[in-house]
Amino acid sequence: MEKKYSLTVIVPVFNEEESLPRLKKELDQFIRKSPEKTKILFVDDHSIDGSLELIRKYSEEDEYDYLSLEKNSGLSTALKAGIDHVDTPYAAYIDADLQTHPMDFLLFYPYMREYTLINGIRQNRSDTFVKRVSSRIANAFRRWMIKDNIQDTCCPLKIMHTQAAQEIPFFKGMHRFLPALIMLKGGTVKEIPVRHFPRIAGEAKYHLFNRLVGPLFDTFAFVWMRKRNIQYKIQERS
Repeated sequence: MEKKYSLTVIVPVFNEEESLPRLKKELDQFIRKSPEKTKILFVDDHSIDGSLELIRKYSEEDEYDYLSLEKNSGLSTALKAGIDHVDTPYAAYIDADLQTHPMDFLLFYPYMREYTLINGIRQNRSDTFVKRVSSRIANAFRRWMIKDNIQDTCCPLKIMHTQAAQEIPFFKGMHRFLPALIMLKGGTVKEIPVRHFPRIAGEAKYHLFNRLVGPLFDTFAFVWMRKRNIQYKIQERS
């Protein structure tokens, strides 16, 4: 009997036509190297370039599937849609811009059964000055407010237990808080250093406002939600 898939890699996409051909080559290589039987799930966030046409073409192959959202809804919605449609025990997440590399998922495999979520820590970040500074400020503020001790919560390289990911509360901006949301529900998180590369094609979709001001507001929303989160343990039942 053919071994069933055990890992689905979710790839949110918005106007990444220039990056997709190289991404496909790297994902093909990762699928061949992966000891876990892996498939890819593209989630197109209503791209207006040729991204969807390429994704449809790639999804003619057995290891590739796709979803296309009815309207542009943002990264958190695209990621939630992907997680909701995963049918394998483990779900992974990577951005389409190849600033992180799918082969680094192999570094996570020794820990993926022990920990609920494995999160990358981007080393020697190849970003613009504005992006690096805004990221540091937002991360420092988030750690001060929610005290999750996660070094790089927004690293777009993660592997998680699918059931746990499907059970956590989702909201706009939640992609910035996946480790904290997993811990909120009693899950465990491990961080692993990963490589980081310059963007080789296309353009970044986020400017200073949504890299800095947006995360600050999202942090307040998370703190509000956490205080009102319902948790209980049964002591006794008939």
